[in-house]
Amino acid sequence: MKIVVCVKQVPGTSDAKIDPETKRIIREGVKSILNPFDLYAVEEAVLLRERFGGEVIALSMGPERASAVIREALSIGADRGVLLSDRAFGGSDTWATSYALARAVDTIGGVDLVICGKQAVDGDTAQVGPGIAAHLGFCQATYVADIRAVTPETITVQRMNEDGYDVCELAFPAVITVVKGINQPRVPSLRGVLAARAADVPVWKPADIAADLSKIGLDASPTRVVRTAPPEPRGGGTIHVAGSPVECASRLLEILQARELIQGGR
Repeated sequence: MKIVVCVKQVPGTSDAKIDPETKRIIREGVKSILNPFDLYAVEEAVLLRERFGGEVIALSMGPERASAVIREALSIGADRGVLLSDRAFGGSDTWATSYALARAVDTIGGVDLVICGKQAVDGDTAQVGPGIAAHLGFCQATYVADIRAVTPETITVQRMNEDGYDVCELAFPAVITVVKGINQPRVPSLRGVLAARAADVPVWKPADIAADLSKIGLDASPTRVVRTAPPEPRGGGTIHVAGSPVECASRLLEILQARELIQGGR
């Protein structure tokens, strides 16, 4: 089984600032980490390879420093990695990003399964995984919480939905996005870290993936960021309620009703 796992470098702090001109997150000078949801995607890819054999390829798009998240995936157990990095990719929205990643998957060739984290914490759109599937014409399942069965032709998954869950059987090739409850990511071994540090991570340009330049970058992106702002700070303070259990419950109910967090009488 040949598996591509998509990983992204994201800001590792809640104090990231917004560029007033581009309306995008300023990433320079901010500590970056592997998108937390992608850790579960990497772990699931490695687990599948351990069970069924094959190869795991970590794929990312970003500046050259994003090779760090490729190396982190390698330290966890991915076999090799590829980074898409070029100024032409800059400013890509989720549609253009998923197009570029899909072209890379196609260039890798013979891919059975693409695994993504359910979303990136710096955007929370959850659109790139489904976008890759749409560009490639692959079957897809999002919010996957369990892989039930794998055959040479199909994969059966349990996916979360608003009413609970459903079970889907997908024909290969397929794309899935996974939630954090699907596994427990392993801690990289020292040997894995050292091997990842020494590994060669090729950098692919648009020409390497036969990308149409009219479909990547800011000018090719059909969406624009109109306004971005940090959330309003939450009110601080702790309320201590004393008394008997009945008195405490009554007081808590009054507080919640005063804040319009619940409705109705006692």
